[in-house]
Amino acid sequence: MSVEIVVPDMGEAGLEATVSRWLKQVGEAVKAGEAVVVLETDKVDLEVAAEADGTLESIDREAGQDVEVGEVLGHIDESRAPSAAKETQERAPVEASAPAETQEAAPAQIEKDTSPSATPVARRMAEQQNIDLSQVSGSGVRGRVTREDVEKFQSQQPARAPVDGQKKSTEAPARSRASEEERVPMSRRRRTIARRLVEAQQTAAMLTTFNDVDMSAVMEMRKRRKEAFQERHGVSLGLSSFFVKAAIGALKAMPQLNAEIDGDDTILKRYYDIGVAIGAEEGLVVPVLRDADRMSFADIEAAIKRFAKQAGDGTLSLDDLRGGSFTITNGGIFGSLLSTPILNPPQVAILGLHRIEDRPIALNGEVVIRPMMYMALSYDHRIVDGREAVQFLVRIKQLIEDPEVLLIEG
Repeated sequence: MSVEIVVPDMGEAGLEATVSRWLKQVGEAVKAGEAVVVLETDKVDLEVAAEADGTLESIDREAGQDVEVGEVLGHIDESRAPSAAKETQERAPVEASAPAETQEAAPAQIEKDTSPSATPVARRMAEQQNIDLSQVSGSGVRGRVTREDVEKFQSQQPARAPVDGQKKSTEAPARSRASEEERVPMSRRRRTIARRLVEAQQTAAMLTTFNDVDMSAVMEMRKRRKEAFQERHGVSLGLSSFFVKAAIGALKAMPQLNAEIDGDDTILKRYYDIGVAIGAEEGLVVPVLRDADRMSFADIEAAIKRFAKQAGDGTLSLDDLRGGSFTITNGGIFGSLLSTPILNPPQVAILGLHRIEDRPIALNGEVVIRPMMYMALSYDHRIVDGREAVQFLVRIKQLIEDPEVLLIEG
């Protein structure tokens, strides 16, 4: 009996996906519950498992093809269970010693795919550069090969030596622009990011307001508490937890920014699910801190550290990325001085953080040097007025510059 392998319901990941790669080859034994194919969705990579023991009978949708929920990816032959395949393998050494005629008459052995686990981007790069992934050392979870691993391997390869007898030309050959161009298909996730960013600009009345903040007090507190915090909680005390807490304090004061528009209605949210934008190999992802107002500084730092690791390994779940009422993005980790972040629909506001640098400021009638950061707040002017947006940043500035108030107010 043949059992279909179908695209499962992907929830918030959408109704469509792209076949990333097959983990099993035709003729290979599979067990119920074992992953056989990986789908690339708009948000995460999704493994599809076999629903029965047997042998992979056919692959109906190859890697790179777009598929929809309910579409058939392949078939499993239940009549050829893994136990039968195992018995065939156990007989293989005996058959190998048989006469040559017997070997020629025997069915060809199906070669098992022994290619290492790799992210979709790393696999595409390796194919384009003719790199054998089995030669690349993976630095991801369980040795998974990442884009950085492929780039590192490629940079370590010696330059190709000229063919014997080939003369080196003293004139540079005429170059064709077309021959120096490379067409690389956008991944499904990158296509979705591009579409959503354009939609955000076309459907919202988006404006951005700015302010700067003196980071002296927070940096001094981190310096004093860093070792004790690390020893007690097993995680470093970063800046993220301060801004998450400050954002929640400002959202409580200006609830219009913790909302969304639904037709002619405004939905004010009484919970604080804060999204934290992380740059991943496949594109930007925004995992969510659920009920962040109930989380401690240590809880927030540990969660963000986990998110960053999973984003790099491609192991974030759909639940990690679902929903969110407000987003914080930090371009400062890449060196950005100032930017205008784009909204993350259906949210109506996003806070952008930037790099910290020593700048001269006027303080109590004197010019002093302080570690300063520019902050940017992009907001949907349809329900957020400029007054609330400015007050929001002013409130965050107050809480960051006097973190004792931040701690007292929880």
